[in-house]
Amino acid sequence: MNTQDEKQHFRGAEASFAAQAELDELLLPLHVSRGVIAVERLEMRTASTWYSRSRLWVVGRIQEEIAYRQDFLFVPVFIAAGVALWFGLPVTPSRWFLLALVLGVASLAVGFRHRPGLTTAILKAAALLGLGMLLADWEARRAGTIILDTPVTTTIVGTVERRELDALGNWRYLVALSSTSEPKIARAPQTVSLVSRSSHDAIPIGGAITGKARLSPPSGPALPGLNDFAFAAYFNGIGATGYFYGPPKAMPSKVEEGNAGFWLEQADSWLYTLRSGIAQRIRHIIGGDAGAFAASIVTDERRAISGETMEALRVSGLAHIVAISGLNMALAAGIFFIGMRSAFSLFPGFSQRRPVKKISAFAALLMTLCYYLISGFAVSAERAWLMMSIMLIAVLVDKPSISLRNVALSALVIIVLSPHEVMGPSFQMSFAATLALVSSYSFWSRWRGERERFVMARPPLWLSLASKAGTLVAGVIVTSLIGGISTAIYSIEHFHRITTYGLAANLAAMPVMSLVVMPFALIGMLLMPFGLDAPFLKIMGYGMAVVIDIAKTVSSWGGDETIGRQNGWFLAISTSGFLLIALLRTRLALIGLPFIAAGFAMLVIEQGRSRPDLLIYEDGSLVALLTKDAVATTKQRASGFVYEQWARAVPLPDLHIPANMLATTRSSDEKEADGKRPRLSDQDKIRAAEEMQAAFTKADVFTCRKDSWCAARSQEGATIAVIFDSTLTAMACDVAKIVVTTRRAPFSECHSGAILFSQDVLRRTGSLELWLGDDARPVIHANAAMEGSHRAWTMHRAYEWRSDRYETTLPLPIERILSPNR
Repeated sequence: MNTQDEKQHFRGAEASFAAQAELDELLLPLHVSRGVIAVERLEMRTASTWYSRSRLWVVGRIQEEIAYRQDFLFVPVFIAAGVALWFGLPVTPSRWFLLALVLGVASLAVGFRHRPGLTTAILKAAALLGLGMLLADWEARRAGTIILDTPVTTTIVGTVERRELDALGNWRYLVALSSTSEPKIARAPQTVSLVSRSSHDAIPIGGAITGKARLSPPSGPALPGLNDFAFAAYFNGIGATGYFYGPPKAMPSKVEEGNAGFWLEQADSWLYTLRSGIAQRIRHIIGGDAGAFAASIVTDERRAISGETMEALRVSGLAHIVAISGLNMALAAGIFFIGMRSAFSLFPGFSQRRPVKKISAFAALLMTLCYYLISGFAVSAERAWLMMSIMLIAVLVDKPSISLRNVALSALVIIVLSPHEVMGPSFQMSFAATLALVSSYSFWSRWRGERERFVMARPPLWLSLASKAGTLVAGVIVTSLIGGISTAIYSIEHFHRITTYGLAANLAAMPVMSLVVMPFALIGMLLMPFGLDAPFLKIMGYGMAVVIDIAKTVSSWGGDETIGRQNGWFLAISTSGFLLIALLRTRLALIGLPFIAAGFAMLVIEQGRSRPDLLIYEDGSLVALLTKDAVATTKQRASGFVYEQWARAVPLPDLHIPANMLATTRSSDEKEADGKRPRLSDQDKIRAAEEMQAAFTKADVFTCRKDSWCAARSQEGATIAVIFDSTLTAMACDVAKIVVTTRRAPFSECHSGAILFSQDVLRRTGSLELWLGDDARPVIHANAAMEGSHRAWTMHRAYEWRSDRYETTLPLPIERILSPNR
């Protein structure tokens, strides 16, 4: 080769290298990942130790993940972790100290942003954690809900903001209080939720309402570690719950219609009026549980569904249909989108000249917005709407519609707008299912794209139909499996149970939902303004009835497995493993497996945890004494919302021993003409003490006198008295070692040395679980649901309206039995 040929050869090589460099810039993730792999292999050859080779492998995988922009997916994860950390603290940290700390860490992260390494990654993660804590702090201060401190009966006057019909035909009103009287509440909440069990004409949204009502604070956890209903009530602005005595009355509004308030509030009221009207029309046309079920998937009004049907849906694994979730939104948007494209295909000339795909996507985007507006703004609907909107916008800008980035963006929006939703099962389960499905789809697409497939140019009709049917069935099976497995962690954590036949129920119900319910629901909603919706809603109702029958059939198989409460670290560790597996695309995702294994180990170990001997609800109305094979309570039936929570969380034995009720022949059981109980005489108190002593001769069963007292003795010898009449408290302290009273006691400690759980003590501690000893040491140790928690949504428990101050201290005997657990 002469000199001229050599020059020409090198010029060609240089041009080829430049072209390859340009191609690598266009395919940046592929280019960087290949470079990482090449360097990693080269360096691994020179590495002499196992540690060095492992370190280089991990570094290479991390760089490959960053090259594919997977690091962005962890932004909402760390922010959500910061939110959870802030809400999990026992006391509220100083916002200024927190702000200064976050700004300092963020400044360091910005300064080190061009220095790749572990230090930079830790600083970025810490900054995101701090941002999450600031968002949670900001939302808690913004809410500022005043929660009622003690139950009270008063006359309320207010304005109806929301209303909803329940399964028994009772109206539940969300009332913005204007005033209270007889008595006037000094520290009154702004908004209360009240049920009217009396027949009356429903008071419209925006109308004035008055009536005598019983108001109570939102209930706390039924046991330590269970759901605190006051938490959600605080962030939803609800300061009290209760019911009306008799039917509430409508009042003439004192505000003129044109000056009813800010236009946004008027629009909000109009929107909820529309939502209520749509739900009522659907229930009226379809009727029964099928109508209530149909209304729930359109407007998210669920209270009208009977308890029997809701339990069947939960046990069968079909409860996700009730919420306006990704399934409902995806079906509605998909049917609308495909329907519009099919309609455009009937006009070939127009379809060839116009971007009908984008037109259909934009129309579907508007439709999903309308769906979200009438859905009640639940977090599941918000997440589904954001996800679907991002996917449709991606179609408009010619980007991939199904991606983990879209899931991350929707999660970011919800976390920023409503940080407290991170703590709820709705957010966790909906995003877990979506994340698992999208991640599995991405993995399947990559795996399938790397392999050659046999394609038949013109398959016969029977083969084409069989292939589509097989794809549909396989899709339902795989989707149900992935959704069920991914949400199992959160079902165990929040509901303490898992469903074992969810696959069969979903396999039977999904075709009905996809082919009957949602298409006719969409058509009915589009025709409702013209009054032509009835036939289509009827067909929708038939589909809902079939789904209910499927749920009841599957639930009859007994597929609900009770798991019980878990270790406090179970959720964090299991979620970490799940996120690593779902978000990472290289073999680095296998790091998540040890976390999943650790969570499973905790699940197994927790089954051997010793159960408490005595359970006390936060108002003393329910007390349970446990043995190995049975549970005795102060009630005659093993039912009720609190008992059901205990049964799943502890879990309780199947055998329930009802309270032994004494014959009501004593004068203490009589009432005067005005309905009040007569004051007990000394003879009545002596008789009650004798009856309690006789009750202590029987172990592990409560003996009760109606509205007065219950008494029992544990197998170890500890005696328990539950007092419903405050005049018996002093006597109970003399005959029992553990005294629980539902009334305010005139003293804070028993002079006899008995442990007294009075109304004031139970307000501060919340529900209790106790491990009992013998008569000499009746309580070995105890766990309290609220002890040590001083947050905005729990401080109402410490407020004393008589002294107008917060009292957080507990009597010394209570402090002693709780102190080992702090």
